[in-house]
Amino acid sequence: MAAAQGRLSDGADGMDDAKGTGSAPPPAFRAAVDALRAARLRPQVEVDPTPAPQRLAPYAYALEAVVADGEQELADGRLVLLHDPAGHDAWRGTFRLVTLVRAELEPEMAADPLLPEVCWSWLTGALQARGLACGEPSGTVTRASSHYFGGISERPPASQIEIRASWTPREGLGGVPDTGSHLLAWCDLLAQVGGLPPAGPGDASVVTLPQRRDPQAR
Repeated sequence: MAAAQGRLSDGADGMDDAKGTGSAPPPAFRAAVDALRAARLRPQVEVDPTPAPQRLAPYAYALEAVVADGEQELADGRLVLLHDPAGHDAWRGTFRLVTLVRAELEPEMAADPLLPEVCWSWLTGALQARGLACGEPSGTVTRASSHYFGGISERPPASQIEIRASWTPREGLGGVPDTGSHLLAWCDLLAQVGGLPPAGPGDASVVTLPQRRDPQAR
């Protein structure tokens, strides 16, 4: 299995310092980032650091991921760890995780009226399955369909599901959340949205949709 590796440096490697001041990240934030980088992931999920947003919090670290089956990309996403040592009223904590997850779906899957509720349950179920407590969860589930005409009318209709969410991880010893486990839960969500079976035997903690007939690379 691959680890979510990366160098601890500047925003180009996934980390943003204190709004460009160059101040050293606090120990709790560094420990949380180190835990993200040390996480051991299932081989179908490829994770790399990516530039972090600069205005959401004093400190931020970002990862992007792709769920692949051979040469085919089944889902992709972005996970951002935010940290404000002074705390944030809306977060009710000093850390916040923000995510975007996307995947292509068969049109008949996208037409399922229960799809938004099922997708949200994938997120909450992935966290619960790993025993992770979180606060102030919020998010949206969006489905979109594209139909092609004229010069590109030969393309088949395409449907996409998109999950945007954020939550406050519970802080542990030294005020550091178990970010490694949250990353694993997020990868479970990515794999589920991408149509992969659960990673562990007997793991049926989330609801599944039918397997894709022919996943398309993007």
